Amino acid sequence: MDPMQELVEIEAIKNLRIQYSHYFDGQHVDALADLFTEDAVCEFGPDYGGDWVGKAQIRENFQQWSLGEGDPYSVLHAVTNPLIRLIDETTAHGRWYLLDLRTTEGVDNPLILFGIYDDVYRKVDGNWLIHRTRIDFLWPKRHMGEPRSL
Repeated sequence: MDPMQELVEIEAIKNLRIQYSHYFDGQHVDALADLFTEDAVCEFGPDYGGDWVGKAQIRENFQQWSLGEGDPYSVLHAVTNPLIRLIDETTAHGRWYLLDLRTTEGVDNPLILFGIYDDVYRKVDGNWLIHRTRIDFLWPKRHMGEPRSL
């Protein structure tokens, strides 16, 4: 792949992860679920329901979490420091820092957690989608997932 095309693909993947944050925080559950492959897996650990397997379960679980978060944008998933590597023309790996913040007035500490998203992306019908996402939790409870090979 030529360098310009590689940059275009990386930017598309960055946009995918940023859409995830906007849709999650804005409680646009259907749009959020559409960012995943049909056989996607979310590895969020036991405190967040364990592994969510398949787009239908991902949609259902995000809907449940949305109901407990309060109003849209009561929580912000700020993602920074993207590290994206294209594996081939249809597969990529990415890591992002996650700062999870509560925006509700009157809270003593707006920090919810710090973590790292570890993602595998697949290009399906010309669009990059999340195939597997895992959160490696750093604070307040450190829990790192097992390294995965691509």
